[in-house]
Amino acid sequence: MAWRMCVQELEDRLQCPICLEVFKEPLMLQCGHSYCKGCLVSLSRHLDYELLRCPVCRQEVDGSSSPPNVSLARVIEALRLPADPEPKVCAQHRNPLSLFCEKDQELICGLCGLLGSHQHHRVTPVSTVYSRMKEDLAGLISDLQQEQKKVDEHIAKLVNNRTRIVNESDVFSWVIRHEFQELHHLVDEEKARCLEGLEGHTRGLMASLDMQVEQARGTRERLVQAEHVLEQFGNESHYEFIRKYHSMASRTELQQARPLEGVFSPISFKPGLHQADIKLTVWKRLFRKVLPAPEPLKLDPATAHPLLELSKGNTVVQCGLLAQRCASQPERFDYSTCVLASRGFSCGRHYWEVVVGSKSDWRLGVIKGTASRKGKLNKSPEHGVWLIGLKEGRVYEAFGCPRVPLPVAGHPHRIGVYLHYEQGELTFFDADRPDDLRPLYTFQADFQGKLYPILDTCWHERGSNSLPMVLPPPSGPGHLTPPQPTKL
Repeated sequence: MAWRMCVQELEDRLQCPICLEVFKEPLMLQCGHSYCKGCLVSLSRHLDYELLRCPVCRQEVDGSSSPPNVSLARVIEALRLPADPEPKVCAQHRNPLSLFCEKDQELICGLCGLLGSHQHHRVTPVSTVYSRMKEDLAGLISDLQQEQKKVDEHIAKLVNNRTRIVNESDVFSWVIRHEFQELHHLVDEEKARCLEGLEGHTRGLMASLDMQVEQARGTRERLVQAEHVLEQFGNESHYEFIRKYHSMASRTELQQARPLEGVFSPISFKPGLHQADIKLTVWKRLFRKVLPAPEPLKLDPATAHPLLELSKGNTVVQCGLLAQRCASQPERFDYSTCVLASRGFSCGRHYWEVVVGSKSDWRLGVIKGTASRKGKLNKSPEHGVWLIGLKEGRVYEAFGCPRVPLPVAGHPHRIGVYLHYEQGELTFFDADRPDDLRPLYTFQADFQGKLYPILDTCWHERGSNSLPMVLPPPSGPGHLTPPQPTKL
C-alpha cells in the first residue's frame, strides 16, 4: 500500500510546470528543470530572442540547445506499463493464498488448510488448479467454437433454405402465371365457341324469318293486285259487269291469294345452352381439356388369365370359352379373369379410358403391383385394389368395405379413369360425351408403391358376357370390332 502511495506521489512530481500534465518527450534546460518538448516550442515562439527564462527558477537559458531527458522519459514509460497486481494474501493470516479448497471452492493460505476451517477439506495447490482450470477453459472454448461452427452451419443451411424457397417460389409463380394464361386461353376459346354457336343459331333463325317475311310480302302484293282488279271491275256498267263477271278470276284463285289462317307460327330462340348452365357447361368442357393427355396403354400378356384372349396390338381383351396353354408365372392371374396394363404409375397425374361397350359384367380400376394375383382377387382398397364395376347389367358399384352402389344414369359405354397419385385420388367418369365427363365415384387413399391399371372381363357366362373390353387409342374412340385372338 505504501508503494502505491509513492507511485502516486511520483506521478504528481512528473508533471510539466507549464501544461501540468505528465511529461511528453521531456527536454532538460541548462538549469536542470525539465519541460515537455511541445511546451518549450510553444513558449519559444512568443520570444523575440533566443534566451528564455526558466518558468521555475527564472534563470536565463538557451532554449534551442535543450537535450532530451532520457532518464525521465524511461521512468514515465515504465509508469505507463500495466503494473503487476498486488499479491493476494489471506485476510485472516496475512499469508499468500497458495491453496484452493475443493469443497468450498475458494482460495486459502497454508494456515487455513492446517488450522482454520478448511483443515479437513481437500486442498490443491493454486498452480495445479490454475493449470486444470486453464485446460477446462480451453475445453470450454473448444466446445464453444464447435457450437459456433454448428450455428454457422445451421445459419448457412437456413440461408440456403431461404434462397431455395425464394427460387422455388419464383418458379412456382411462373408456373401459376403460365397455367392461368393457358386457362385464360381455354376460356377465351370456349367463349369464342359459344358466341360462334350463338351467332350461327341466330343467323339460321334470321334466315328462316327473312324467308317467311319475303313470302308474306309476295302474298300481300298479289292480294293488292287482286283488290285493284276487283275495284276496277266494280266500276263497270250493269251490262258490262254482268257480261264480264264469268270471265273474272275464280273464287278459288282468290282464296289461294289470301293468306291462310293459322299459318303463322312464332320461332322460339333456343340456342341449346341455358343461361344458368353456361358456367357449368363451360367448366365441364374445360375440365376435360385440363386433364392429362390420355395414356396410350397396352395390356400385358404375361399377367392375363389363361381364359383371356388379347388382340389389336394388346389393346383388346375378351374372355374366351377355352383356357389357353400358357406358362405359369408369378405375375399371372390364375382365378380371376383379370389382366394388367403393361405400364404402372408411382407418381404424377394420369388419365385413360376403357371401352366396356354393352357388356353386362365388368370391373376396372387400379391395383398395387405387390397385390396377390393367385386365387380369388380380394376386391377392396385394404388389399391394394380400387375398382368399380357393373353387375348383371343393372347394378353399378364401387368395391369398398362395404360396397357402394352407384346411381349411374343410363349405361355408359366408355369409362374414364383419372389418377392423381400425390393427392391420393382415383376418380371414374362416364366418358361417353368427351365434352361432358360425368363423375361416377372417387376413391381417397394414401397410395404407396406402383399402381397398375387393371381390367376384369368377368366370366363369359356361356357367351352372354363375351364382349371385349378395349383400351382405345388417345387420338380417337375405340371401336368394338370383333377381335382376332392371339395366343398368350
